[in-house]
Amino acid sequence: MATITLKNIPDDLHRRLKESAAQHHRSMNKEIIARLEEQLMPPKRDTDAKLAELRTLRRQLPVYATPEEIDAAKDEGRP
Repeated sequence: MATITLKNIPDDLHRRLKESAAQHHRSMNKEIIARLEEQLMPPKRDTDAKLAELRTLRRQLPVYATPEEIDAAKDEGRP
């Protein structure tokens, strides 16, 4: 793992980081890493929850076509 050093941190920011670290029961270092990960790392996807959400949305749509109907519609009018 790499190591970095932060310099010239404004006093107010330092105080807020220290308070946040205490609230989350983390060291300052772990708090800074957690904050950086929140901002820079893509969120982990809950694929099961997303799939359930999409299935619910599909049931709410007024029209539903089977894959066969979609293929037939694509081919309609083609020689």
